[in-house]
Amino acid sequence: MLLLLCSITLSSKAQDTEISGQIRGLSDGIVKISYNRNGVFKTDSVKAIKDQFTWKAKLDMPQLIGFQINQNSISFLVEPGHTKVTGVKDSMGELKISGSKIQQDALQFAASVTDLMDQANALSLRFQKASTEERIVLREKQDKLNEERKRRANQFIADNPKSFYSAYLIASRNSDSYDEIKPLYDLLDESVKRNGMGKNLAKKLEILEKSLIGKQIADFVQTDTAGKPVKFSSFRGKYVLIDFWASWCAPCRAENPNVLKNYNEFKDKGFTVVGISLDDKALNWKKAIHDDKMPWTQLSDLKGWKNEVSTSFGIQAVPSNFLIDPNGKIIAKDLRGPMLESKLKQLLN
Repeated sequence: MLLLLCSITLSSKAQDTEISGQIRGLSDGIVKISYNRNGVFKTDSVKAIKDQFTWKAKLDMPQLIGFQINQNSISFLVEPGHTKVTGVKDSMGELKISGSKIQQDALQFAASVTDLMDQANALSLRFQKASTEERIVLREKQDKLNEERKRRANQFIADNPKSFYSAYLIASRNSDSYDEIKPLYDLLDESVKRNGMGKNLAKKLEILEKSLIGKQIADFVQTDTAGKPVKFSSFRGKYVLIDFWASWCAPCRAENPNVLKNYNEFKDKGFTVVGISLDDKALNWKKAIHDDKMPWTQLSDLKGWKNEVSTSFGIQAVPSNFLIDPNGKIIAKDLRGPMLESKLKQLLN
């Protein structure tokens, strides 16, 4: 969760934030507080005096704070203003957090899904000892619990449009599509949309909108394995599978034989593949291309997850792909296994 909040931080006007506390048993010990400032992860150490401490900083937006005493830690949400922590050092899980509206909203939502979490935990225990057939049934039940949790989260967002926690719930939906996120974003109050978290959601939607089926793809340039710049527009007139992958990605490597099979079958009928690797080491990238016998154009800027093309498409997991028509429009997404062959037969046979 802490990494998630770090990833959705945008720079906005920093505001005074204070966390003070009185924790019995802390004595003159050290409290470590981890937080995000302008996209940089930081950890401050604060010395307590007779069980009491005060930490001050300027934060850009509401966020998840890491709070550590010795080797024990918890996380809670804070926003600019004053938050108070009280309790006993040896009972970290029972510390009382007050003054943070976003934390109170988080607790309110957590209470509303306690029954779902209990059921999910029970299913997880059963899953460990279940047979293959039983696991299929258990997964279906888990999916239903996830869908119900999502429905309740949607209801919370609708009922609390001025809550920063509503924006947090939307931001945590990394696997959701534009059509799922946009209506939820539209429910948010303008005060939340103007905040750093709200601004980042708007940016995320802008990226997701560019990758909608039917959208014209913007031209891009990346270098191939020989260091030569290649323009995507040079493939106009063909159906092109833009394949996002990486040498370290086991599911990607498992899918490569299927892509190769379809490439060989349809390459003479107006189809080709352009690989975009999220590797950061040229040697690993080129070795995987050789080992998996991939003859199509391979591109990368070797920036790993910061690859400029994958970032512009909002790619957050690999393997991912887009099928582009001869005019440069997206006509399908994430075609794997028999789905890719079926689509190409439909288009090219």
